[in-house]
Amino acid sequence: MNAPLGRPIRVVFFGGRYLQPVEAQFAAVLDEHPEIDLVLGVCEGEGFGPGQRLRDLWRRRGWLAPALLVANALNACGRFLLHPRATLSWRHRTARALRKFVSVPDVHAPEVLAQVRAAAPDLGVIYGAPILEPALFEIPALGTLGIHHGRVPQYRGKKTTFWEIYHGERVAGVTIQHVERGIDTGAVVRAGEVEIGRKGYGRVWDEVQALGCLLYLQAILDYKHGRATVVPQDPGARRGPLFRQPAAKDLARYWLRRWTGAASRASDS
Repeated sequence: MNAPLGRPIRVVFFGGRYLQPVEAQFAAVLDEHPEIDLVLGVCEGEGFGPGQRLRDLWRRRGWLAPALLVANALNACGRFLLHPRATLSWRHRTARALRKFVSVPDVHAPEVLAQVRAAAPDLGVIYGAPILEPALFEIPALGTLGIHHGRVPQYRGKKTTFWEIYHGERVAGVTIQHVERGIDTGAVVRAGEVEIGRKGYGRVWDEVQALGCLLYLQAILDYKHGRATVVPQDPGARRGPLFRQPAAKDLARYWLRRWTGAASRASDS
């Protein structure tokens, strides 16, 4: 447990090639919070525009990229039609926060490390960033936190919310970790769960993201006020595999179960 800070906690934000809407909105929340000083944001990529997003999505998802882009566009249009004023407000707020961000080809380049050191952060936060090396995540005085949408150590790796639903789990987890060497092996600072029940993936994912942002903010304020509790992962708990990005066949199986009612029966068992 660290000593309380008598000033706003200085935070550096580490992001990925493209900040997803929830990640950009979380950056805006940090930028606006009176007890948090967002001193710098660093993303590893080619910029923040739609062209960069398209290239990144194509690299990661291949032929699924066009369908995902259409789905994202429809969701964005739906949000705007339902809540036009709130949507425009978020766009303005995130644009203001992103003025503190830089996009770099390599987050571990010497000049980037020097820039992060010069910002003198108390705490690092990771949201959507690539795997960071200790040379970077150990720069902040209090270390670096990461958000993982899944329970640990059972569900580590990528898209674990999907895999929790796919395997018929009762709940989907979210974990705020103190970043260490290894993938999703860090000590737990905050954790929570969302009931799955008969909900579809989209609804569960939205609830997991909302809970994750709340827990993340609470964890940062815990460090600010010197009340953070860091608990090592239970060595006796079942350690799951490193999950991967779902393949097309995995998505097809999920939707088949959904259509036939198998997913509902599995979640109730």
